[in-house]
Amino acid sequence: MGRKRFDEMSCAIAQTLNQVGDWWTLLIVRDAMKGARRFSDFHESTGVAKNILTDRLNKLVANGIMAREEVGVRGQRQEYVLTERGEALFPILMAMQQWGDRWIYGESKAPVELFDVRTGEQLAPIQVANESGAQVTHRDIGSRERAARSLREAG
Repeated sequence: MGRKRFDEMSCAIAQTLNQVGDWWTLLIVRDAMKGARRFSDFHESTGVAKNILTDRLNKLVANGIMAREEVGVRGQRQEYVLTERGEALFPILMAMQQWGDRWIYGESKAPVELFDVRTGEQLAPIQVANESGAQVTHRDIGSRERAARSLREAG
């Protein structure tokens, strides 16, 4: 039995999970952000079975998150690179990293420390802010459907 898909759900989180929610997918994206480009790089760093890795890379390419680039003699070797859409997943991965550091390991026991290579500074915690820059929590969020809002604004 396959994993449930969220094609009919009108929710950005559900649609994002459709594209990057499979096991291994975000680890492949993580490794691409660290510089992995070849199939063997991803296989070595994740340890995922080759058939699953092939499937996930194909899905990432189909969803426009990664692109295949021919290298060397045409058709003999390919590398995978993140697209702009794939690179836009960076804040999500950093938020997950920071959550895991805090709630899984405890910040002082985190297995790696991330820092800005330009300055040596540690990364600030990921936060959600409104347009004015004030921090927002889930308690501060409201939502409205865009179609309904635009009809009200037009009337």
